[in-house]
Amino acid sequence: MAENKTRPEVGSPDDFLESIADDKRRVDAHALAKLMGEVTGEQPTMWGSSIVGYGTLHYRYESGREGDTPVVSFAPRTASLVLYGIAAHDVGGVLAAQLGPHTAGKGCLYIKDLSAVDNDVLARMIGVAYRAKAGLGS
Repeated sequence: MAENKTRPEVGSPDDFLESIADDKRRVDAHALAKLMGEVTGEQPTMWGSSIVGYGTLHYRYESGREGDTPVVSFAPRTASLVLYGIAAHDVGGVLAAQLGPHTAGKGCLYIKDLSAVDNDVLARMIGVAYRAKAGLGS
């Protein structure tokens, strides 16, 4: 069975975030890292070379495939900040409707400008996803 390509790494999340060339993306990434840390109470960990994750979740599918993944995470990509595992837990898109400019994919949330979204709503979205995935209830 194939191993997961994305695994926890030894690298420093702060060093990674400091290496972001675009000033705006770097500032937004640091702000998002702080917000995710405050909401989850977790220390950030690098997953692979470009994902900053909070907490660890072990999963096992009926097929027998299993592995570890961050409970919530983000990657500062060129076009936007990509938040993983957040959108899937916003039942009916209630919070997303209040968030501000963003797009969503399968379980991912894409934010081009962190200052354009409602950070209180974003914090609630992160918290809902974190608690649901970590088995902490609402």
